[in-house]
Amino acid sequence: MEKNLTAVPHALNPSQRAAHYGHRGAVMWLTGLSASGKSSLAMALEHALTTLGYSCYVLDGDNVRKGLNANLGFSPADRSENIRRVGEVAALFADAGLICITAFISPYRADRARARQSCGEAFHEIHVAADLATCEARDPKGLYKKARSGELREFTGISAPYEIPEHPQLAIDTGHESIAASVQKLVAYVERNLPLDVNCASRRMPSSIRSGV
Repeated sequence: MEKNLTAVPHALNPSQRAAHYGHRGAVMWLTGLSASGKSSLAMALEHALTTLGYSCYVLDGDNVRKGLNANLGFSPADRSENIRRVGEVAALFADAGLICITAFISPYRADRARARQSCGEAFHEIHVAADLATCEARDPKGLYKKARSGELREFTGISAPYEIPEHPQLAIDTGHESIAASVQKLVAYVERNLPLDVNCASRRMPSSIRSGV
């Protein structure tokens, strides 16, 4: 089947997209245990970056499983397919010139490596590094309690493994610092690695976002 496929070239190149948005496209891949703070960080980062003039969007684990990946479970094979699809979608966002912020446990190194391969140089692995004891003490959804009782099988950190990133671009210790402090570190990282052309981006930033409405 693949031999009958022909890629259609885009009319815009990465430099033209960067000139339009005021920054290069990228994928901020947040990985960590359940309840480590990934979703909270991702949404707060999206708002902070948009306020500065960046164009971004969050792909969150629970949200994606209600749509794109609604047919997948939590077996090792389904987890891998979940991350494969997300990696491909994130790569499209980055190619379009946006900053895609992903919030997925993504427990397996091989799956994260495949996502990196799909995204290329646009991929930035961010380890949200709260330890298991901290995450289990939080347990906002009651998932760890269900996993300990055997009600939830294949639960990362309890009955399924989490493979800690070996060489992340950034590690955020949400077990010992506030969300606000963690977001500041993430924003600083983005500003260092994806400098913003303020003159370009500020012309498109809605006043409602600048004012916090």
